[in-house]
Amino acid sequence: MKRIGVLALQGDFEAHRQALQQAGAEAIEVRRAGELDDVDGLVIPGGESTTMWKLLVSERLLGPLKSYGERRPVFGTCAGAILVAREVLNPPQDSLGLVDIQIERNAYGRQLESRIARLAPEPGAVLNADGQLEAVFIRAPIIRQVGEGVKVLARYNGEPVLVEQGRHLAATFHPELSADRSIHRLFLDKVSR
Repeated sequence: MKRIGVLALQGDFEAHRQALQQAGAEAIEVRRAGELDDVDGLVIPGGESTTMWKLLVSERLLGPLKSYGERRPVFGTCAGAILVAREVLNPPQDSLGLVDIQIERNAYGRQLESRIARLAPEPGAVLNADGQLEAVFIRAPIIRQVGEGVKVLARYNGEPVLVEQGRHLAATFHPELSADRSIHRLFLDKVSR
């Protein structure tokens, strides 16, 4: 059984922990740099990206987290996708630069514009049996550009919302808030490689 860390500084890390366990992993909350050594992969949950960045700095996790992402799989969702991006817009913000995407914060609008959508994965992206994904968007970012090595796995209104690059995944929505565990299982597959 793979041990997957969930960054537990801010955001709904508990929902990810439960989703990972349902997908077949042992999920561990990570709050300190030394705890990264005990996990095979790491999920960076949604939350508020500016606050999360400040917490990473104050807890001295920034360097260890970047180093971890250079060696092991990382999955960022919503604010986590912002943190793993190469470039952040609206307003610009520092990031870990683990996934070659340009992402715009809160691009779908305010909390009132939050929504649940059904997505069809891109051709060749087999994620679940029925071929549909439920995507929960909450003040979601939009991926504005993808680099050459980034594969788009799903789109919403023509924009990429689920991407992979090598061992990393990024989703602009919250898969942990759906009953479908196919995206968490996809991450576990990456960890197992």
